[in-house]
Amino acid sequence: MALALRCLRPLPSLLHRSSFAVGRGLPQAPRACPALLLEGCRQCAQQMLPSRQLATKKAKGKGQSQAKVNISAALVEDIINLEQTNEDMQAVIEALKEDFNRNLNVRTSPGALDHITVMTKDGKFPLNQLGQISQKSPQLMIVNMTSFPESTAAAAKAIRESGMNLNPEVDGTVIRVPVPKVTREHRESLAKLAKQSTNKSKEALRKVRSKSITQVKKFKNKVSEDTIWLLEKQIQQMADEAATEMDKLLAVKTKELLG
Repeated sequence: MALALRCLRPLPSLLHRSSFAVGRGLPQAPRACPALLLEGCRQCAQQMLPSRQLATKKAKGKGQSQAKVNISAALVEDIINLEQTNEDMQAVIEALKEDFNRNLNVRTSPGALDHITVMTKDGKFPLNQLGQISQKSPQLMIVNMTSFPESTAAAAKAIRESGMNLNPEVDGTVIRVPVPKVTREHRESLAKLAKQSTNKSKEALRKVRSKSITQVKKFKNKVSEDTIWLLEKQIQQMADEAATEMDKLLAVKTKELLG
């Protein structure tokens, strides 16, 4: 492992000379580097050095996308944790999916009320931990608050303010929740909410990207310019791919809501 790490140390300087290396052939690893036997150094250079030149050539062609950068996370782990950046972006996507599934449905079901947050004097709790939720009929849901009667009013308020277009009625410790008729106006309202949720998620995604790029720029005086350029490009590609996935989720949800 120590020998392999020693082999990777010359990488920034190799990257720095990439504009010359491409024309003259790939740079060789140091003679003392045992990774030559495994073609480790040469393989890393083949993966990273040509990337910028290829991207530049493709960018000249109108309508052509730039070459994709794919840097090994292990090679740059001292600069940034690319795997963590990817996980943070995926978490934003998963949060959007959860929001779509939980709050933006044409047909309201008992499960849709489960995670409505109720503010009580003892803190915040999901509605399904305070009351028993059941479907009385296609047009009516019931929330039985017998176990926590003191939280009945708070639960009704949480349901009313959930953004699900529900108007609960309190009768003792029982909350009746009429299910509204699905109208075209209601469908369009939900579609607008889906668009708003997607925009908020994209803003969260941009924050992840900006944070990662800021982290990379902290090393601009320690590694080559090409290394910084390649990392910034890869982070942008990751963000673009995540944004594209969000757009696909929105398209599917909008079609579902509008029918």
